[in-house]
Amino acid sequence: DMAEEDALASGGGGEGAMEEGAAPQTTQDLTVFVQNLLQQMQSRFATMSDAIIGRIDEMGHRIDELENSIGELMAQAGIEDDVAEGGEGETTAQATPAVQQ
Repeated sequence: DMAEEDALASGGGGEGAMEEGAAPQTTQDLTVFVQNLLQQMQSRFATMSDAIIGRIDEMGHRIDELENSIGELMAQAGIEDDVAEGGEGETTAQATPAVQQ
């Protein structure tokens, strides 16, 4: 009876023991534990990767919108032609008084 109880405690209920945080007792328990740990790590990595990629895509869209808005503002201010001619430094100096008025 005692041998059966010891066998059940160490090997038979391996998954239940691992869920409770007990250390793996046999090679099979250790293998299952490591496989579960690797699966959890892979799942968390995939989740974080998806979140990061989503944020990068969102930032890319925001940058595109910002570029479009800046282009529209420049066109409204009439400085788009000056920038195209390569006079960016002069454009800033010319645009500043117009904005202050």
